[in-house]
Amino acid sequence: MSNHSVVREFVLLGFSHLHEFQVILFAFILLIYVLTVLGNLGILTLTCLDSRLHSLMYFFLCNFSLLEVLVTSTVVPRMLVDLLSTRKTLSLAECLTQSFFYFSLGSTNFLILTVMAFDRYVAICCPLHYPTIMSGPVCVKLVVACWVVGFLSIISPTLQKTRLWFCGPNVIDHYFCDSAPLLWLSCSDTHHIEHMDFFLSLFFVLVTVLLILASYDLIVATVLRIPSTSGRQKAFSTCASHLTVVVLRYGSAIFIYVRPGKGHATHLNKVVAMMTVVVTPFLNPFIFTFRNEKVKEVIGDMAKRVLLGSPA
Repeated sequence: MSNHSVVREFVLLGFSHLHEFQVILFAFILLIYVLTVLGNLGILTLTCLDSRLHSLMYFFLCNFSLLEVLVTSTVVPRMLVDLLSTRKTLSLAECLTQSFFYFSLGSTNFLILTVMAFDRYVAICCPLHYPTIMSGPVCVKLVVACWVVGFLSIISPTLQKTRLWFCGPNVIDHYFCDSAPLLWLSCSDTHHIEHMDFFLSLFFVLVTVLLILASYDLIVATVLRIPSTSGRQKAFSTCASHLTVVVLRYGSAIFIYVRPGKGHATHLNKVVAMMTVVVTPFLNPFIFTFRNEKVKEVIGDMAKRVLLGSPA
């Protein structure tokens, strides 16, 4: 190793191959990012201000919206800077910090989606026991557990990466410090960390999606036994938004992190990762707003009070 220089900085390749579209791409992603932050913070604000949204379902939704803002904020601001910069370097500490928060927040996101599915299962399949099973203290503990487990699980692989030796090259073929592209650059043995990353992906992606599918299997079986068509439609409508987000988020995550040969299609991985980093956080407020009658009612009432000056 004495014959090799130690790499202390990395270059994020990002979308350098689209150099003639850098400014256009910057403007587009900036617009999406601003709308994403405003939309998700809007959900948080609506839930805090209107008592009609002071229920456990919206408590989970607030946590999910906050996570969406944080996940996209770990990647997009740096991506925007790099799009207009000729120097796209960052230190190993900066790289691992971004990677830690991205994967910690992402893992917490999957756990929150699983808890939301369980909440819908209890509400539809066990309505009489819902206040007891999903009491306020229980839900707070569930959410706290999601955040704690999500962050604690990523500490060990991150610490393992701090011990890696990098001797060149130093170009990461991505727009953020994803785990696989970083490990490819290491001159150390990374098999242990790769196995750790893979098993964490199996747990946070495949295990949680199986739990969500099991919840919806029971939900569908219960809803189909409802005699009235309107009752079935109302029951399904309460799950539609959550299920839509599950499909979008898990589809991209499974493609990138839980499939054979996932490391060899870097350009495709970068495009698909945009679903998690940019697209899903942007769509989240629209999915939960336009498909939720109570939220639309609250927005309509607030708009009337602002436009017409009517009393609250």
